[in-house]
Amino acid sequence: MKFSILIANYNNGKFFKNCYDSIIAQTYDNWEAIILDDASTDNSLEIIQKIIGHDDRFKIHQNEENSGVGITKSKLIELANTDICGFVDPDDAITPNALLSSITAFKKNKDIVLTYSKYVKCDEHLQPIEIPKLAMQVLNNDPYFFNCPVHIVHFVNFRKKIYDQTEKMDPMMKIAEDQDLYLKMYEKGKVLFINEANYLYRTHAGGISQNDNRPKSREYFAKVIFNAMKRRKLTTIHSKPIPNEYNTSTEIYSLLEYQTSITYRIKKKLKIFAQQIFS
Repeated sequence: MKFSILIANYNNGKFFKNCYDSIIAQTYDNWEAIILDDASTDNSLEIIQKIIGHDDRFKIHQNEENSGVGITKSKLIELANTDICGFVDPDDAITPNALLSSITAFKKNKDIVLTYSKYVKCDEHLQPIEIPKLAMQVLNNDPYFFNCPVHIVHFVNFRKKIYDQTEKMDPMMKIAEDQDLYLKMYEKGKVLFINEANYLYRTHAGGISQNDNRPKSREYFAKVIFNAMKRRKLTTIHSKPIPNEYNTSTEIYSLLEYQTSITYRIKKKLKIFAQQIFS
């Protein structure tokens, strides 16, 4: 079972050495790394090519013009010709057993279409700050699951052949393209939480979903959720009507407010417990 590590780069060559070191340190060795540079305006490609050298496990591609993260990540998935795919940002890194843990889960259960784990929040030097508690197993086969609050986070991997059965990632997404992918994969089978911190997430000023981009990320995520509602042919959420067209993010998030209640969260935990016992 071969693994494609997908890397979308834009002006992050200066961070790539950590990413590279973490990939070549994997205990699972049947992998390839596909890098697609989105017309970087710095010397990222030069840096990356120098680091990789003649290692033919790494394949570098370039967009002719800056196309955005949605198009770039969509292209990366199409470039992969393997069983399992997973995104690693060039400014982040993965732990030595990250691939092995995921591959083991996929081999054990053919119904699993996507795996995810905990992650380590790091500073700009990739030094650990904390392991956020938001990552946890979610309830499978729930038409009202929208990963909001977010529980499916890094390190996410998925079956390529199942992805090909979806509407595929929306290339027009500039932020929250990952959430778009997760929800479409969720609709095709089981997702599994791996209780390990397998991803090192670097926080720095240039991060796409960080700092000033948070409001934009929230807006795009709301559109992803709305599209999922329509794709699942839902008309109401907790007795509230779903609008026919997308208007505002506030309108969408208000439909999901009930999911933060203590009663709902207790019921959800009991259902997940039963799912783990009887699956």
